[in-house]
Amino acid sequence: MKIKTGDEVIVIAGKYKGVKGKVLQARPLESRVVVEGVNRHKWHVKPTQEQAGHIVDREAPIHVSNVALIDSKTKKATRVGYKISGDKKVRVSKKSGTEL
Repeated sequence: MKIKTGDEVIVIAGKYKGVKGKVLQARPLESRVVVEGVNRHKWHVKPTQEQAGHIVDREAPIHVSNVALIDSKTKKATRVGYKISGDKKVRVSKKSGTEL
């Protein structure tokens, strides 16, 4: 998956289109990411012996195809490419060519 935890992304499709946020969690096996402030849902937590039941409001994962990485130079959505730099493989912005 080309989007990693900690990346700055923009939602390009769906109810939250145009919203920018930081990737809190990447789930490559599911092809999904959790983005800060996007796709918030309420979960009902059952009571236990230690705590009472309550409602938790948190972000749900969205599909990785609905987000695009934000280029640090142009501050716009960009696709991701790869380049071999020495003996390392690095991610590169397709718009500006800068390393991500």
